[in-house]
Amino acid sequence: MKGILQVVAVELRLIVRDPMAAFFALAFPAVLLWVKMRDPEPLPSGVREIDANVPMLTVFVIGLASLVILPSTLAQYRERRILKRLRATPAAPGMLLGAQWVAHLLLAVLGTVVLVVIGGLAFDLTAPASPGKVVLAWILGAGCLGAIGLLIGAVVPTNRSAMLVGLTVFFPMVFVSGAMVPRELTSGSLRTVGDLTPMAPVVETIRAAWSGTPVSATTLIVMATITALATTAAAKVFRG
Repeated sequence: MKGILQVVAVELRLIVRDPMAAFFALAFPAVLLWVKMRDPEPLPSGVREIDANVPMLTVFVIGLASLVILPSTLAQYRERRILKRLRATPAAPGMLLGAQWVAHLLLAVLGTVVLVVIGGLAFDLTAPASPGKVVLAWILGAGCLGAIGLLIGAVVPTNRSAMLVGLTVFFPMVFVSGAMVPRELTSGSLRTVGDLTPMAPVVETIRAAWSGTPVSATTLIVMATITALATTAAAKVFRG
């Protein structure tokens, strides 16, 4: 356990020191929040815009860390033959995948904290109605999207291709799933498309838990199932 924690700490330090990763996971979502809150108006559902935007953008942070930065890091390690060198150490592939996963989830935690602090101090963000459910939804969502990121990183050979695949998966998904634009403001057809993505149940669950409305058991089951399937597949196809 001590070895895993040391690996996680080293990986997190390396990620935060990467200017691109730090900017896009920590600063960029905060800039988006500021832009979206320049002219706030209540949503058609009556929800204050800040109370929708912060939960939504936490999913944006999770997705960015999981689907773009995590696969890129794994592919970069493969490209530089760091993974092959690690095979000569007691570190098993599963341990490496787990350490990368946890390190990138911690990066998403930092990005989420930045959003919540800015939302609270600058825009009078309402506290979550069910903090425990928000944390549970966040963890399940991070597990779901992180498992998909691991799967991409397990099979994509180079850093450039990992970045391309990650961005191709990430950006369309944030626009149709409600992580960028509130679902109340999107068309029915767009919501239907968004419902087919693994990010939509994450957005729905975190927003529901934050506002205090009932959390759908179906969305929890969907996230847990995606996590299990993608993690299993990533472990099977992971190449050092």
